[in-house]
Amino acid sequence: MGATATDTPEAVFEEHRGLLLGLAYRLLGSMWDAEDTVQEAYLRWTRTDRAQVREPRAFLVTVVSRLALDQLRSARVTREAYVGPWLPEPVDTAAVGPLDTAELRDTLSFATLHLMERLTPPERAVFVLREAFELPYDAIAEIVGATAANCRQLHHRAAKRLADERGADAGAVPAAGRFQPSGEEHTRLLTRFMSAARDGDLAALTELLSEDVTAWNDGGGKVRAALRPIVGRDAVTAFVLGLAARYPFEHLRIGEANGQPALRVTLEGREQVTLLDVRDGRIRALFAVLNPDKLTRLAP
Repeated sequence: MGATATDTPEAVFEEHRGLLLGLAYRLLGSMWDAEDTVQEAYLRWTRTDRAQVREPRAFLVTVVSRLALDQLRSARVTREAYVGPWLPEPVDTAAVGPLDTAELRDTLSFATLHLMERLTPPERAVFVLREAFELPYDAIAEIVGATAANCRQLHHRAAKRLADERGADAGAVPAAGRFQPSGEEHTRLLTRFMSAARDGDLAALTELLSEDVTAWNDGGGKVRAALRPIVGRDAVTAFVLGLAARYPFEHLRIGEANGQPALRVTLEGREQVTLLDVRDGRIRALFAVLNPDKLTRLAP
């Protein structure tokens, strides 16, 4: 019997496209780079003798992971020369595959993506493949070119580093998904933050922020933005209230990005998106993406 339409290389690839985009995006933090990586994987897939491929999903995950690893190594050099802090590119959640587990949701969250920038490329690959996609260490070892034992060590090191950065118990290495607040809590805090900033309410803003809060602003040299992280409750409060006093916030609204609520603001005719890292009922970090090149993947 001849191949059916669902057996064609294109149909098989499309079945896994969302998963592959989600994998590449988690590894790279950039949908531009993720789409390029997945397109290259597609070209390799169409040139592959499919009779030699027993599991298309495993084969495609391997190809995308290796391509993303190569891209991540070169991207680190580029990001070191970036103007101001480099933040991941916010994306519509629907574009990056299913979020069936807490780990899939957490590894898509903006705070986790930002923290993963501090991992080495192999650590990041092992962490994502193990936490989000639940691959066995033997399979991960084949992908990254290491032993299973070494991959266990890389995963432990990456998980501990993320836990330490988040202020978790240094003796524990919790799973990724245990850090995220509920969607309702996140939305409630974002709404209160939006109101406090708009109204210039110092007391309300101070109550919302943790003492060690950090504000990150990514303008990429294309939009005026703070070139260094703003650290500490007093400094962040003064920065936010200063912005609110100087510039009228236009079209202030709550949207969605990376599986979490996001504040969308038009400031002097330019769109910007702010996401929060929430811990213990307070805002631990603010991530403001102003670079217009990084806002093209969000729905209007």
